[in-house]
Amino acid sequence: MTTTPLRPRTPLRHVPHPRRRRRGRAAVLVVAAATVGVLGAVVLDAVRAVPENDRASAVPTGATTTPATGLDPELERRFEDARTAAAADGVELTLTSGWRTPAEQQELVDAALRRYGSAEEAHRWVLPPETSEHVAGLAIDVGPTDGALWLEQHGADLGLCRTYANELWHFEAVIEPGGTCPPMHDDASHGW
Repeated sequence: MTTTPLRPRTPLRHVPHPRRRRRGRAAVLVVAAATVGVLGAVVLDAVRAVPENDRASAVPTGATTTPATGLDPELERRFEDARTAAAADGVELTLTSGWRTPAEQQELVDAALRRYGSAEEAHRWVLPPETSEHVAGLAIDVGPTDGALWLEQHGADLGLCRTYANELWHFEAVIEPGGTCPPMHDDASHGW
């Protein structure tokens, strides 16, 4: 009888599911991006105080350049197409915020209430989790400023529209590529 030498048993390693691993990374990116989004309001005030020709250096560049897990696949594809087209034009376009959990969105609401001191003013800048397109995976925030301006100019060709007049960075896939973007809302207060 022939025996096969026994190999020492090694403990089994846990190999996370690739999708779960991406969600973990995305959660970190979303939290970081949410922080950038809250800080964006502070930066926006600082930018308004900077002369127009010096604004490019006053706005931070984006948080990530990788696709965001949790976004609607069509929105994600359109953003990637936009990023590629912007790069071809020599413009950096990054994703600063995408999908958020309801808890992360609520944190933004709470931070806006603390920052602005009134619900009326805070509601101009952030929606509740129940109506936020970020929570639904249907909205993205982009940067830096030159990238957001590029996307506003070319977004309709790619099916991406800026939807709030007071948020240069917020885009949604509300039309088919090549369509006409609808009029912007003045601010987020319509969703309360």
